[in-house]
Amino acid sequence: MPSSQVTVVIIPGNTSRVRQLKFSRAFIAFMACFFFLGLGGVTILLHKYLNLKKTVPATRLLEREVAAQRGQIQAFARKIRKLNSNMMALQQFEKKIRIVANLEEPAWRDALFGIGGPIPEDLNLPASLTENHSSLIRQMHAQTENLQELCLVEKQSFEELLSYLQDRKSLLASTPAIRPARGWLSSSFGYRISPFTGLREFHRGIDIAAREGAPIIAPADGVVTFTGRKGGLGKLLVIDHGHGMVTRYGHLKKWLVKPGIRVKRGQKIALLGNTGRSTGPHLHYEVHLNGIPVNPLRYILN
Repeated sequence: MPSSQVTVVIIPGNTSRVRQLKFSRAFIAFMACFFFLGLGGVTILLHKYLNLKKTVPATRLLEREVAAQRGQIQAFARKIRKLNSNMMALQQFEKKIRIVANLEEPAWRDALFGIGGPIPEDLNLPASLTENHSSLIRQMHAQTENLQELCLVEKQSFEELLSYLQDRKSLLASTPAIRPARGWLSSSFGYRISPFTGLREFHRGIDIAAREGAPIIAPADGVVTFTGRKGGLGKLLVIDHGHGMVTRYGHLKKWLVKPGIRVKRGQKIALLGNTGRSTGPHLHYEVHLNGIPVNPLRYILN
């Protein structure tokens, strides 16, 4: 039966005595296994270290890309917040214009904003790019969609406001707001005693007395629709200003414009005269609103 021990003989190089070391076969087997396992572990660790060392440049590149992406997202979020701020300021500006113009906000816009509100909350950026990344992207996407919708709404609202203001501008330009001639008021609008018959009659305009040949100007923008003689008014000129507003000028000496000509406020249109039934040089001036004579003094600002 083979021995269960292994003897190791150590022969020193000097004159010392020979030494013998005895080990059991189990101990030798254990040490051999420990040596080979340790060598294998070191080899694996070395292999992993070399692989990890190779990935360091790629990891650093990825970190730089992540930092750049985070910077881009932050910049985009700041732009969205700035757009929100600008849009809110634009809304406030529109409200001021509507107040000045005495124009209420459209009901359709109130209904639209009541669904979810026009301005979502500001974005809260996470501490790291990966933290709630999907939620952040969805929030930014929703923010941009809301801004696009709000821009369309504001565009429609401003177009409506512009149309209203342009119409008001046209109305103001067509309102006879200045005196058509210099002189003194010799007869007012309303009932009076006729200088020709001595009877009470309705005077449908005002009379402005001045020297013959004095210039007569258009009190508002409009189109000349008539020049000719008209009974007791003598030489007559008529201007249609639109919006149901018409002005008439009687007792003229001369017309300076023809029918079909568009005139501007302040433009010279005729010369004051003494034609028709008249007691002296003067302008008979009438204002008609929707076919009804109204007092011209209600519109004259100067």
